[in-house]
Amino acid sequence: MITPHINARKNDFSELVIMSGDPIRVRYIAENFLDNCIEVTNIRYMLGFTGYYKGCRVSVMSHGMGIPSAALYIEELAQYYHVKKIIRLGTCGTVQKNIKLKDIIIAMGACTDSSFNRNRFSNYDYSAIADFDIICNINNFAQYMGIPLHIGNFFTTDIFYFKDRKIYNLLKKYNILGIDMETAGFYSIAAEFNIKAMSMCCVSDHLKFNERLSSNDRLFSFNNMIKLSLDTITL
Repeated sequence: MITPHINARKNDFSELVIMSGDPIRVRYIAENFLDNCIEVTNIRYMLGFTGYYKGCRVSVMSHGMGIPSAALYIEELAQYYHVKKIIRLGTCGTVQKNIKLKDIIIAMGACTDSSFNRNRFSNYDYSAIADFDIICNINNFAQYMGIPLHIGNFFTTDIFYFKDRKIYNLLKKYNILGIDMETAGFYSIAAEFNIKAMSMCCVSDHLKFNERLSSNDRLFSFNNMIKLSLDTITL
């Protein structure tokens, strides 16, 4: 075993990785979109698989919830498995009226209430941004496939249940499109280890309208995101 959290062998992972928080979602991607797929890691049920998409070797890996969990898996993939490109598929909330449940949002950047990036960036503010080429490529694929996208800023939070709902008005004022728990930390780790990275989320909760997807929809309603990410990462 190379790391405390991943029991894959040295060359079990591709340099191209699709990541998602939920291991069940990762298994779904592996079993339904990859050919000749094998399970390569399963510690704490954080599952990883490697297979082929249109002849290109690709891995999928779960990362759990929140910046600390996602960060440790991304860092280990970078340091010990030499991963070069990661696209994260997740779910998010929104407060914007023009964005609906199941819409897809690309996180061009991410602000945060977490101290994670400051702790790693000598107590300065780090500008957490996605890889420009991946955004351009995925936008081109989406236009070709007729899949509408929203592209803009995210707010990454350590708090799932907000007690003070005034923050929703602040996020709306600053045109924050998505609210998640990983992207800001995901981008800073990717930058530190020279990984091309992008976070893409399906809207599962509308916080202004008090609407949400069912648990089943959260798992299996975003095939478009999966296809977009696989076509983009294998370019």
